Amino acid sequence: MTESSRRKFLARAAATMSAAVLAGCDKISQSTWGPNVLRGAEQLTHMVQRAITNRHALAPEFTKADIAPIFRANGTLNPDSDDYDAHVATGFRNWRVAVRGLVHNPLDLSVADLRAMPSRTQITRHDCVEGWSCIGEWTGALLSEIIIKAEPKRHTKFVVFHCADNMSNDDNHPQFYYESLDLIEAMHPQTILAYDLNGKPLPVANGAPVRLRAERQLGYKMAKYVNGIELVTDFNHINGGKGGYWEDQGYNWWAGI
Repeated sequence: MTESSRRKFLARAAATMSAAVLAGCDKISQSTWGPNVLRGAEQLTHMVQRAITNRHALAPEFTKADIAPIFRANGTLNPDSDDYDAHVATGFRNWRVAVRGLVHNPLDLSVADLRAMPSRTQITRHDCVEGWSCIGEWTGALLSEIIIKAEPKRHTKFVVFHCADNMSNDDNHPQFYYESLDLIEAMHPQTILAYDLNGKPLPVANGAPVRLRAERQLGYKMAKYVNGIELVTDFNHINGGKGGYWEDQGYNWWAGI
């Protein structure tokens, strides 16, 4: 199986499994034993892919001729809060990405700080769990450099991304989007905090001013509007405890393709 066909197979399988969990497995998920079975299957998928895939393998990259004229935006298209609107009005001059958690050196990074860090430009395909794909050129700071600069503590296992988009209709009880990666994926050379799309600053609909790009993962892992990074041992203290907003709703945490 070629690398391209393997990624397509895994993308289809992950999409099918997520849809099944959300739409067809109510009886299993509501049973006393079902959640453990589903979690076990996800862990097995994670373990198998880690075993058969080079942890340093790169996702396919494309040419400028392959770039879509308009990169499709989905999910939240605008956080539409007073705080976010104020940042838009100032060109995100005061936006900060706070790096906290299990670190010896907490950081507060402006967009200018991120642009001054070692960067990578890559033309890659975004594979959505909904079944569509789109190719774009991303430029951003290497997440590995940010993590190294923050000096992670010994027991760090995961990197959590906190975002500005409120997924709740109740402003009094906000539920902000979040996502996470394990350290292997976070330190991968194609994992970046992107600030440019197709050579220009990110549009609001695509996650301005900063979004995650983890090119070996399905699209819902690509957190937009990132304003915080937290290094942790586990997710127990964060929202639903599953490692991501959609994971709390039933999606698989492991979305490697």
